[in-house]
Amino acid sequence: MNQPRAQLAFDELGTPLRETTFVVFDLETTGGSADADAITEFGAVKVRGGEVIGEFATLVDPGRGIPPEIVQLTGITNAMVYTAPRLEQVLPAFLEFAAGSVLVAHNAGFDVGFVKAACTRMGYPWPKPAVVCTVRLGRRVLTREEAPSCRLSALAELFHATTKPVHRALADARATVDVLHGLLERVGSLGVQSLEELLDYIPEVTAAQRRKRTLAEHVPHEPGVYLFRGPSEEVLYVGTASDLRRRVRQYFTASETRRRLREMVALAVRVDTISCAHALEAQVRELRLLSAHKPAYNRRSKNPRNAWWLALTDEPFPRLSLVRKPRAGALGPFRVRGQAEEAMAALQEATGIRPCTIRISPTGGSTPCALAELGRCGAPCVGRQSPAEYAPAVVSVESLVAGRDLSPVDRLHQRLAELAAEQRYEQAGAFRDRMRVLLRALGRCQRLSTLAEIAELVAARPDGSGGWEFAVVRYGRLASAGVAGRGVPPMPVVAALVASAETVLPDEGPLRGAAAEEVGVVLRWLDKPGTRMVQCSHPWAEPAQSAAKWWPWLDRADKALTDYQDSSR
Repeated sequence: MNQPRAQLAFDELGTPLRETTFVVFDLETTGGSADADAITEFGAVKVRGGEVIGEFATLVDPGRGIPPEIVQLTGITNAMVYTAPRLEQVLPAFLEFAAGSVLVAHNAGFDVGFVKAACTRMGYPWPKPAVVCTVRLGRRVLTREEAPSCRLSALAELFHATTKPVHRALADARATVDVLHGLLERVGSLGVQSLEELLDYIPEVTAAQRRKRTLAEHVPHEPGVYLFRGPSEEVLYVGTASDLRRRVRQYFTASETRRRLREMVALAVRVDTISCAHALEAQVRELRLLSAHKPAYNRRSKNPRNAWWLALTDEPFPRLSLVRKPRAGALGPFRVRGQAEEAMAALQEATGIRPCTIRISPTGGSTPCALAELGRCGAPCVGRQSPAEYAPAVVSVESLVAGRDLSPVDRLHQRLAELAAEQRYEQAGAFRDRMRVLLRALGRCQRLSTLAEIAELVAARPDGSGGWEFAVVRYGRLASAGVAGRGVPPMPVVAALVASAETVLPDEGPLRGAAAEEVGVVLRWLDKPGTRMVQCSHPWAEPAQSAAKWWPWLDRADKALTDYQDSSR
């Protein structure tokens, strides 16, 4: 018969220590440098709830001689490791043994440093586990009178360890287990009952962080958005989480090391939360809150509409201009003005649209500009072109942006090939970079604008538990979100979401008034494998001549640019 689980107190919420799996390990090495020396022995003990559930121990062939002083200290000789497995065999086995656990070591910086360095050399990603150092924890818990020294032998004696440390990996790991349990008993009497609070107890956590952890008392275990508020009710910081309570509590533990966010926590007086149906709704709400409040401690997405667009002017001889508010046929958005100017230069080169900024009457003027003298303009300013003769350049810009004609890009590519053939490599590099900026802007604008044109789209994604996540999208904006759990009929949920969805009135411009970042977030969610379209007001299709055809070239250009930058360092 299963025993009922004990009810958790508030302080145990998170990851209770009695349910946390620790891998207590120790290494023996040929010296003290993780980069220059090698591991000779692994020893690890896996414990959970005070019980040993597994051990891992092996000698390791370091591939070099062991110094005499190390042999004298550990007793590990060259003969002992001669037939031992190499680190290439041992490391993946240890990583598998420790997967999903909290690493514990006495002077953890030394042992973890060797394992991380080995992972780097062998191409294994470091899993970034939580790490507890019994030296640092001992110095935090024990007084100088009680423990003048925090050496493993001294602490093992203090806590009456059943195994005496002898500078052999498994024995020292077993002794460290007893030391860890002794230290956990001490901190438990101080109210530390969860892994988060144990990490919070490490000295690097500021007193201000520890004092503010009560701000997380009311936060639910749900996906959503959280807002840290200051003393004047101002929003200091906005973020999202799949588990609001777990994420907010991390700001009051050692896992938060960013100085500006520690400063933010010290100022905060309240944490507000908004529960969301799923991750997409949380991301969209975060973007909208960032735009509305512009929190001082957030670094991104605070001005989603503060972007640049390229648009044709309304005059007899239209030209490209940089604008903040997009109108129909505009290209963008560009976060940086310089990128917009690069794309403008590429468009002018590709289409023959005039690069000058003067306003020209239908009859033209009397003095040609310098660009006309250089042959870079058809000189409508002096009447050499009529509006009808100039019109193809305008049509070329409009068709390229709309995805109806890619021939201007072909002309740019031809010009790039000519520059390279003439060995004008510096000019060719600048020309290529302008092409890259233009093509990326065209591809993004065309993908976002096709979604923003759809009056209503309902999509569904599996939630991983047999249910469905739903999104109602209107003109590129998330209008409603919800879920149907396993066993719940989905279509009534869809009908309710559509009926209660936000009314969206489209504006002018390629994105119909929506913020580009929000449309991008929605598009990425829709693009994920497994997403299904439930219903759509009209077919969703991208233009046949979109810039997506040039993406393979873009990938090659990006790689060439990266290789060049790496070689020039």
